[in-house]
Amino acid sequence: MKLNRLRFGTCVLGLSLIPLASYAHDPVFGLGPHTLFKGGFEFHAGALRKKAGEDSENEVTVAVNYGITSDWTVGIEAPYSDLNSPGASVSGRGDIELSTKYRFWRNDQLGVQESAAASLATVLDIAGDDQVGNNATDVIAGLTYGYEGRKWYRWTALRYRRNGEGDAGFERGDKVLFDLVGGIRFSPTTYLEPDWVWMLELNGEYTQRARMNGASVADSGGSEWFISPGLMWTYRNVAVKTGVQLPIIHDLNGAQQNTDYRATLELELHY
Repeated sequence: MKLNRLRFGTCVLGLSLIPLASYAHDPVFGLGPHTLFKGGFEFHAGALRKKAGEDSENEVTVAVNYGITSDWTVGIEAPYSDLNSPGASVSGRGDIELSTKYRFWRNDQLGVQESAAASLATVLDIAGDDQVGNNATDVIAGLTYGYEGRKWYRWTALRYRRNGEGDAGFERGDKVLFDLVGGIRFSPTTYLEPDWVWMLELNGEYTQRARMNGASVADSGGSEWFISPGLMWTYRNVAVKTGVQLPIIHDLNGAQQNTDYRATLELELHY
């Protein structure tokens, strides 16, 4: 009888820990420390809608990530964008992004996993249409921390985007991005059941002024802050994420269009 109870307790403990690996995903808009298992593939497809005044952008992306080890993931992402402004519109293949993430710290507890990771991405100047791409090679470096429990989640991240110099001496301002995210699973589930995590993000963006032939551009740069409700649904190796960014603070320099909203829908498959 005691042996059976011990076996039963071991099974319960094992089942309670399964969701930590199965449901480990990043926030909708922010960066998280999630990495793939060794030899694992992640296939990602996403749709993003941006609206700022009379300007809008629709973007579709496909991406593939691979787990070199359980702590080191590499990936490639290819976007297709449709840009619209009054009296003009352009569509085409966007700049391809190569990325890597390394989880350098992990702390497993009963029903809880904490981890931290560093990320690096390069956005290559190879867009199919010069008006769709940034006409420069950019580099994005970041640090992120995550707490993932049976009920509560929290993430935070800080990223710096170094924008390269484009054509005709024009250089976009570098950007700093900050994310603070909280999440809750109202009803803890097992791997064999659909799982829901509700999230609320605070996303901040600060952009330096652009420069033209070394001179500062007045109508550029500034900061915006967003409150971003989101939802993550997972079932076994499938995940669907969706969310919307709603601006709460605008502090842009000069005459610029304030962001109205950004909305996204993403699908992930893990193998």
